[in-house]
Amino acid sequence: MKTAPAPLVREAADALAQPYGYRRHEAIEPDWRRFPAWRHVTAAEWRDPQWQRAHCVKGARQLREVAGPGLDDTFYDDLDADQRQFATMPILLTPQVLNTIGPNSAPDAATWYADPVRRYMLPVASDRHPRWPSHPLASRDSLHEAEMWVVEGLTHRYPTKVLAELVTTCPQYCGHCTRMDLVGTSTPQVDKYRFVLRPADRLDRMIAYLRATPTVRDVVVSGGDVANVPWPRLRSFLDRLLDIDSVRDIRLASKGLIGLPQHWLAPDVLDGMAALAAKASARGVSLAMHTHANNAQQITPLVAEASRALLAAGLRDVRNQGVLLHGVNHTPEALLDLCFALLDSAQIMPYYFYLCDIVPGAEHWRLPLAEAQRLQHAIMGYLPGFATPRLVCDVPYVGKRWVHQADAYDRELGVSDWSKNYLTSVEHDDPQALRRVHHYYDPLHTLPETGQAYWADWQPGDER
Repeated sequence: MKTAPAPLVREAADALAQPYGYRRHEAIEPDWRRFPAWRHVTAAEWRDPQWQRAHCVKGARQLREVAGPGLDDTFYDDLDADQRQFATMPILLTPQVLNTIGPNSAPDAATWYADPVRRYMLPVASDRHPRWPSHPLASRDSLHEAEMWVVEGLTHRYPTKVLAELVTTCPQYCGHCTRMDLVGTSTPQVDKYRFVLRPADRLDRMIAYLRATPTVRDVVVSGGDVANVPWPRLRSFLDRLLDIDSVRDIRLASKGLIGLPQHWLAPDVLDGMAALAAKASARGVSLAMHTHANNAQQITPLVAEASRALLAAGLRDVRNQGVLLHGVNHTPEALLDLCFALLDSAQIMPYYFYLCDIVPGAEHWRLPLAEAQRLQHAIMGYLPGFATPRLVCDVPYVGKRWVHQADAYDRELGVSDWSKNYLTSVEHDDPQALRRVHHYYDPLHTLPETGQAYWADWQPGDER
């Protein structure tokens, strides 16, 4: 009887002993017919973006109609309480998103309470931290993006990059949204800001600013979500961007690729993307899409099909920018499972994972900086170098910094110090801007008792 050579046996044993065991991810589209209201929905209807949009769930009553009796009154009461007391985003979930919650069984409360996608797409009051639902320094626009608008909706934060917010809506709403001040309809806790200018005027002014500012080479086209921009308007805006010689990188931001892949598979959208990609290629411009998945359950065959279709249409790349969230992806295993699902099934490049921004109601999701540093260490070496995501902290007035770039870190108080090397659009007249120390704050419930006691006594105006 033949046996494997000793080195091969040893390699197999080493692989089994690794802290993380890789297995190729096979994407699975959960059976939507397990939801009572969708028992007779056909595959053609499911693939139809208009059907998806028309059957979004917008509250507890509609969720009852879709999910049936498996989610009991306790769950719905919990959901209602969250909307009344804590939620900064309204409930809006596409069928595609709901179908990735509890994907292996009919809806039931026990499964849904523990489900990682539910935890960030459909938060309930019992999720929130009972003592510290919000950090004392949480703010509605925690990154001060509106303060840096050079045109309504156009944030000039970095020297060579701008963020163009074309729309204030998304196909679905995430509870931890960093733009909760602007995006979505108002909740009892947050009266949302609204654009004043007409969409056409706003976009015209953005184009005019970019034509007049040749130092900007990189434009992130976002919102909200570009999947909610009427396609002719989005195509026209992108076409005009491609006529500006100084613009060399265009990135479309769409979580709709994950939550509404049907939109990006629509023939008119794919044909238009192919035409734009051809123009970008002829001009030597990189046209890419950035999406937002936080758990491997979200990477279904339809998501993979849409991503591959966009790449086939000529996009330079499709990349993922996730957010580190407790109970969703806060372990090395969950992060690596997601990264391999993105790569193996959908050809989506893992790019960034952000520490959750310090917005109201987010304390139960947020991780301390030290935990992010441990996670970065834990995932190194498993993925190809070009596909190993950087874990970053988006520091107010500083921008993205790798989690190991903090200049100082007081773990007792949960305060990290960060410096910067460029001026934002609001700092050009500030001679101290490049010398100033900026802070990021850990979630309070992760601090030692002495740190929690400090923050319990903290008052506005205290040094930290």
